[in-house]
Amino acid sequence: MGISIDSRFANGAWAEQLGGISFPLLCDFYPHGAVAQAYGVLKPEGFAERAIFIIDKSGTIRYVDVHEGSEQPDEEQIFEELAKLG
Repeated sequence: MGISIDSRFANGAWAEQLGGISFPLLCDFYPHGAVAQAYGVLKPEGFAERAIFIIDKSGTIRYVDVHEGSEQPDEEQIFEELAKLG
């Protein structure tokens, strides 16, 4: 699943722009950024850093990628990490 601090309307527009997505996209809009804050990626200015957390079925964080919003994540690395989950 994906989680964003944007509104459900912004998330819907983003998913549509991508041509649809095959996973649930959740909204961390209210209380604003509660999930982002719990994971330590909510900035004091009220927006989240671009972060990817891969969490296995038992709830263990297996991979973390945090970077500036202007940087794109390494998709190949993400898919490699996901493949490790089997």
